[in-house]
Amino acid sequence: MSVIHFSKLPLFKLADHLTQPVVAPLSLSHSPECSATSLDLQAFRQQWQQLQQLASNDHNESTPSSAESIEALEVDWLIDLFNNLFSAQNVRLVRGESEPEYFPATKTAPARIEFAHGFFQSALHEISHWSLAGKHRRTLPDFGYWYAPDGRTEAQQQAFEQVAIKPQAIECLLSLMCGRNFRVSQDNLHADFDTSQSTFEKDVYNQAKLYIDTPQNLPTDAKTLLTVLAFVCHDTIDS
Repeated sequence: MSVIHFSKLPLFKLADHLTQPVVAPLSLSHSPECSATSLDLQAFRQQWQQLQQLASNDHNESTPSSAESIEALEVDWLIDLFNNLFSAQNVRLVRGESEPEYFPATKTAPARIEFAHGFFQSALHEISHWSLAGKHRRTLPDFGYWYAPDGRTEAQQQAFEQVAIKPQAIECLLSLMCGRNFRVSQDNLHADFDTSQSTFEKDVYNQAKLYIDTPQNLPTDAKTLLTVLAFVCHDTIDS
């Protein structure tokens, strides 16, 4: 089976489309529940550029900064961006201490998207699930998803991969828009059956490519976040 290179996806095509003057205002103000038009995009852009410069300096060993501390700063940046962008939707992105979990809003508290162990990639993964969930599923713990833990049977794994294609395709686009690498997660390290014939990685790639070719099919909130990231992180995208 050939190796899939997600970095070869023509993300610049999506970024250029989303940042067009005709498209961007529609993406950023499509819903009254989006606060994108009041965001200081330039401030977030400058902060992101500073973080990337810090990461570059750390990579060149010219500063004592650790990769972990830079990751933590990037996570803080993403939390701040998301929570400001979607403040009107009564939802908060939260750094979790253990496994990821979604908690619907209550009468006294907003919904919480808790991502695993404070990892940037986990945050993007959970945001992707949230963006796909409709109004009803956002009222359910963990969006009402079926889930079986690591060690799934072959049939359970096939069911998992089928429902994970779109979330991971969106996660892929969010990752690349931030200038980060992406790889699929089959989330079944202890499988006792042959997984080499799985088409999951190719399916995720094809779905991501389909979203690039037909961005109107992206979930509204995913499109909004991608539009903001295209404005803010565009310099980190290789064209």
